[in-house]
Amino acid sequence: MDDIRRIFEKQKANRWHVSQTSASERIAKLKKLGEAIWAKRGEIHKAIHDDFRKNPGETDLTEIYPTLSEINHTVKHLRRWMKPHRVKTPMVMFGTKSVVRYEAKGIVLILSPWNYPFQLFMVPLITAISAGNCVMAKASTKVPHTAEFLKKFISELFDENEAAVVGGDHTVADALLELPFDHIFFTGSIPIGKKVMKYAAENLAPVTLELGGKSPVIVDETADIQKAAERILWGKFINAGQTCVAPDYLLIHESREKEFLEKAGEVLQKRYGQSDSDQEKSEGFCRIVSEGHLRGLKKILDEAVQAGAKIAFGGKMNGNGRYLSPTLLTGVKDTSPIMKEEIFGPILPLVTFTSLGEVFESIQSRDKPLALYIFSRSGKNIEAILKNTTSGGTCINSTVIHLGNTNLPFGGVGASGMGNYHGFYGFRNLSHERAVLRQGPIDMLKYFYPPYTKKVKKMIELATKYLG
Repeated sequence: MDDIRRIFEKQKANRWHVSQTSASERIAKLKKLGEAIWAKRGEIHKAIHDDFRKNPGETDLTEIYPTLSEINHTVKHLRRWMKPHRVKTPMVMFGTKSVVRYEAKGIVLILSPWNYPFQLFMVPLITAISAGNCVMAKASTKVPHTAEFLKKFISELFDENEAAVVGGDHTVADALLELPFDHIFFTGSIPIGKKVMKYAAENLAPVTLELGGKSPVIVDETADIQKAAERILWGKFINAGQTCVAPDYLLIHESREKEFLEKAGEVLQKRYGQSDSDQEKSEGFCRIVSEGHLRGLKKILDEAVQAGAKIAFGGKMNGNGRYLSPTLLTGVKDTSPIMKEEIFGPILPLVTFTSLGEVFESIQSRDKPLALYIFSRSGKNIEAILKNTTSGGTCINSTVIHLGNTNLPFGGVGASGMGNYHGFYGFRNLSHERAVLRQGPIDMLKYFYPPYTKKVKKMIELATKYLG
């Protein structure tokens, strides 16, 4: 705790200097960060492989590429983002000029998750740097190799009075949350998100919460089943399903379930191997983060089967290797235990429907999801789904990839989170939008000053009626 307070006080003393850095200075920091990431790419591969046994190709695709993309996008646009922008002036305020200035919030706390331990640490850090903030960050202890790498990596690039990584378990996180940060950025589970909000309330600190929930994928009777199978299974089984925006359950029109299962079987065998043993040996399928999480997934799977679900594919487990094979379940009822909470693993339940009304009822009865996916060739059906559901983000005829567009905001709604980031949306989120009005020599408001004579009241009435 003494070390944490020491770093916090150093950043508190430095935050005004950092907040006044120019676009050129911030861009230089980001470029240096990007160059270091590329230079240390092999070490990143190794750290994540040691934690997940993840293929370097998947690490490049899901960890390094999104991070470097965020840096490149920010470097390209930061000068424009930082410029004060003019806003219109109401007629009654004729003679004034108004602008919005983007100011650094101060010191930002980042609590990053374990599932994408590099990307989901670095992108909020990039966002905080672009907005001129100091940063204290804590990586998850569930991925010790990546956490150790991040601490060393950041310490080599930044003085701790600007950016510092703190190690330790949940007690360290609690100690950090007691400090009066100017913004808290948390990515993780809903229960911990609620805890973060309680701590933040004590210091009236604004928060960005990136949580999760049960993200549905809908396949209607018009969908291209081949493409649906390929794209849904990729989005579901990348990172072994340990993805906050992974398709959590599949709502499929009953007339297309059989065809989907046939195509899904072909896709799984092509990607991971023909037999169960081949799939377990596959270098393209990573491992569950911990034995405890694996036990939790086994419990969920067993309860689903006991409730009447059938394993169409997968269900194979190796506790010693933290392995659970890509698994599809059929015969799942909307009331099944597996439909209650986010799965966060390589298990995909299939629930059939006959009408979109059933789909709307199912989705509306649950908390608002972080993502929603639609597979359809019917514009009418797509529009009906969009109007009758809500989610943090949506892909039509694809999954997950909306995160890769830095021009789109990424964030949850309700139980799946609050606030968003990526690109300008992140810069704005971690900045204070300061309203600045400058009064010129012409002052229209003087006609509304007391005493409130009949003439003044008439002027107020006319302004209210016609100029409001």
